[in-house]
Amino acid sequence: MSTVISLIDSAELEGTSALQSALLALNNEHARELSWADSARFRHLVAAAFFAERVGFADAFLIAFDQDTDYDSPNCLWFRSRYSRFVYVDRVVTAPQARGRGLARLLYGRLIARAIAAGHVRIVCEVNSNPPNPGSDALHRSLGFAPVGGALLSTGKTVTYLELGICRENREQMPP
Repeated sequence: MSTVISLIDSAELEGTSALQSALLALNNEHARELSWADSARFRHLVAAAFFAERVGFADAFLIAFDQDTDYDSPNCLWFRSRYSRFVYVDRVVTAPQARGRGLARLLYGRLIARAIAAGHVRIVCEVNSNPPNPGSDALHRSLGFAPVGGALLSTGKTVTYLELGICRENREQMPP
């Protein structure tokens, strides 16, 4: 398994590429935690992303958007209604055989650096509360994310909304 990090380029996902198949399979194997996507939807997500990177061929990936992305996720819309600037982590996943190597943490580190360079002060996401996702809860807690809300979605899932302040000057007094 490789720890080489690469951008996910939507052009690489055209047609029936092996990369598209592998990333889509990884996503959809974890649709309960993320959300299911077909190839067109996945390509759209990558093309619209503020950040889309993978580790190895398809050991792990993270896709995130900023507040200006035209994205209809109720979770992203929840954050948009509360904050004027943010980076929203839509999906982060590690293949079962690649777990325990810190790949999600590595991707988050790269996302945080990119977000700071772009002038963002917060990274936000949601984690399933019901059905529970204890692995994601532990990861986000260890990274310093804190709960800022929650919701019952139309799918029947309950989510907890999380925020990580990345404003170096003063994390406690971040602007909305």
